[in-house]
Amino acid sequence: MRPWMFLAPLLLAGCSGSYEPPRLTEKQTSELERALAGKVAGEKTSCVNRESQASLTAISSSVLLYRVSGRLVYRNDLIGSCSGLSRGDTLIIKTWGSQYCRGDMATSADLTTGMVTGNCALGDFTPYRTPGK
Repeated sequence: MRPWMFLAPLLLAGCSGSYEPPRLTEKQTSELERALAGKVAGEKTSCVNRESQASLTAISSSVLLYRVSGRLVYRNDLIGSCSGLSRGDTLIIKTWGSQYCRGDMATSADLTTGMVTGNCALGDFTPYRTPGK
C-alpha cells in the first residue's frame, strides 16, 4: 500500500470544522457602525442586483458593504477571507449574470505587484435601510 493513502483520512479531517471569521478591530467596528448608523437590518437575501451607481467597500478582510443609495446598504460577511482587503487591495468578483450572489467567487489582489492576496466567496446579503419618515 502506498504511504500517502494513510494520510488521506488525516487530510480530510483537517478540512472539516467550522470557519471562524477574523474579529474586527476597533477602527473597523467604528467604521461599520458609522456606515450603518440610523439604519435597520432586514432579512438576509442570497442575491442582489448589481447597480451601476452602487459602491462596494471593504470594512475588513471578511466584511463588505454594498452601498446602493443613501437609504440602502447591504452588509456581506464573506465566506473565507480575502486577506489583502484590510490592506487596501482590490476585490475581483466573478459573477454570472446581473447579480451578486452568495457563493460568487472573489479574489483580492495587489494591482501594483499583480499578486493574489486572498480567495473568498460572497456570503448572504443583509439589507440595512433608513426607516421611512
